[in-house]
Amino acid sequence: MIENEKVEEMMFELEEKAEKTINALENDYSAIRAGRANPKILDRIEVEAYGGMSKLIELGNVSALDARCLQINLWDKSLLKAVEKAILQSNIGITPTNDGQVIRLVFPVMTEERRKELVKQIKKMGEEAKVAVRNHRREAMDILKKMKAAKELSEDMIADCESEVEKFISKVMTQLENVIAAKEKELMTV
Repeated sequence: MIENEKVEEMMFELEEKAEKTINALENDYSAIRAGRANPKILDRIEVEAYGGMSKLIELGNVSALDARCLQINLWDKSLLKAVEKAILQSNIGITPTNDGQVIRLVFPVMTEERRKELVKQIKKMGEEAKVAVRNHRREAMDILKKMKAAKELSEDMIADCESEVEKFISKVMTQLENVIAAKEKELMTV
């Protein structure tokens, strides 16, 4: 890589943005249920408790009883109704059962049609992540063009930098493809 503070800073920012994009996609994918009980589906649910909003996962233990059932064991049983209400309002597509001690979530078996629908959804999300990465590449290339116009680096050095950016973006796109393919495989596995 070229020894230039501006180029190094640009590459560092590019790597950071790409990593955030991949992590955001993986985080979004973790909230999509694939017919199996996954405690991560509850990560974003907030419950009205103690006069404020608290994350469900902070109010008790969430455990998978089997491949299709989650159990939420709250530390404060007086919150059972509030948690049940929050789950219903979250639109995760599962109706909780409350026995007065614990809340259970039974995941229904997904139909082939629903699986295909979810695959379309994850591919759309993946495409949005790819667009974000392409935008990061464009921003980096714009910085290089400005440096070229200001004659801060020689044309050969600019070409080398552009090549480095392209190589890095290609690697990131491959990572995104792998994340998308893994989630698709998970969804289509019965």
